[in-house]
Amino acid sequence: MSSTAQSANSANSANSANRARNFLWATFFVMGISSMAWVPRIPEIKEQLNYGDGAFGFIFLAGALGSVMGAQISGRAIHLIASRTFMRLTSITMSIGIFMMGSAHGASTLVIGLFLTGLSFSALDVAANVQAMAIEKLSKARYMSSFHAMWSIGAFAVTLVGGIMARILTPSEHLKSLALIAFISYQFTITWLLPADLDGHKGEAHESTNAKIPLFGKKVITLWALGIGLMASFIPEAGIYDWSGILLKEHMSVAKGATAAAATVYSLGMIVSRFLGDRWFERWGHQKTVRYGGYIAGISIGASLLIGIPLSRVNAWLGVSILCIGFAITGLCMGPFFPAFNLAAMSVPGIAPSVGMARVSLIAIAANFFGPTLIGGISEVTTLPISFGLLVLILLLVGRQAKYVSVKAID
Repeated sequence: MSSTAQSANSANSANSANRARNFLWATFFVMGISSMAWVPRIPEIKEQLNYGDGAFGFIFLAGALGSVMGAQISGRAIHLIASRTFMRLTSITMSIGIFMMGSAHGASTLVIGLFLTGLSFSALDVAANVQAMAIEKLSKARYMSSFHAMWSIGAFAVTLVGGIMARILTPSEHLKSLALIAFISYQFTITWLLPADLDGHKGEAHESTNAKIPLFGKKVITLWALGIGLMASFIPEAGIYDWSGILLKEHMSVAKGATAAAATVYSLGMIVSRFLGDRWFERWGHQKTVRYGGYIAGISIGASLLIGIPLSRVNAWLGVSILCIGFAITGLCMGPFFPAFNLAAMSVPGIAPSVGMARVSLIAIAANFFGPTLIGGISEVTTLPISFGLLVLILLLVGRQAKYVSVKAID
């Protein structure tokens, strides 16, 4: 191939990467909205079902089981059919899952909807991160943290607007509307992402890349270590989104429409840090950013729980404000965790990026079992505020696991 043709191909690839970057930002935004669709309405749904904390915690397992299956099938499937095609399929099933949750009149339909939503989102998330890494490689620039920032903006928007919608729409109307919006948005944005010949996954055999890896063994030790770190990152996030509304409503006497306050400020903190995350990675490196973020987050959330909840019995506004400050700092520290662990998973030598990402996601999904369900179980035998103390120890574990984060330099 002549140098002129090579230059033209390089320019075309760069243009495709820039266009895909813009639409992947939009896709991550929709993912934030759709994955968190039911969070603002959780307290009402729990009340409608008339379940205790322990029983309701087990309902969360449906989403976790779906997530396990989604992560299990995604790595190999993406490697064979490419990430864009896989994202289109899973975005459709995710929209159906949210619609089913909105159609639920009892626990059974809610469980099925949660299962399908969990399956679809975990698979969609792996494919979206594969797209993100390919875009970074073609663009020769860091964007991973900013992609996750758009997810956080979507999550922030849905929790913020959800509090307003709680005064206007029923949970059923709310979820069905979001399902339709997500379906239409996904079909448009995914169309403009990188095709199979540019995302690095065409099902071809490469000498240095394996699409099949063992469950255990020396080859996957790093993936297990990264998976534990990502799992420890997921548990606090799942706990905050799934249980903070109930914490504010039942233990701090916050009125309906304001119970999403803690999740909202947490999301806002994540948005800020994820937009700054790529700069932090360049300045301090992925490993240090995660290590110190984990330690500071653990201290912040612990202090806000110890001070804010007792204080709310004397001065509700001041107590909730202190709690929200701690949750905002926690979000600020945690924002770069997911991009860093994901990039490290896709940087393990000799393993296809989609397969490495899928395996780490599969390990981390255990957080969906041990997170909301464990918090509910501990709350059942103690109190919900005490069960939130578990998050302190888990965030300190994230800081420790940072030593396994190693990310490839952009060529």
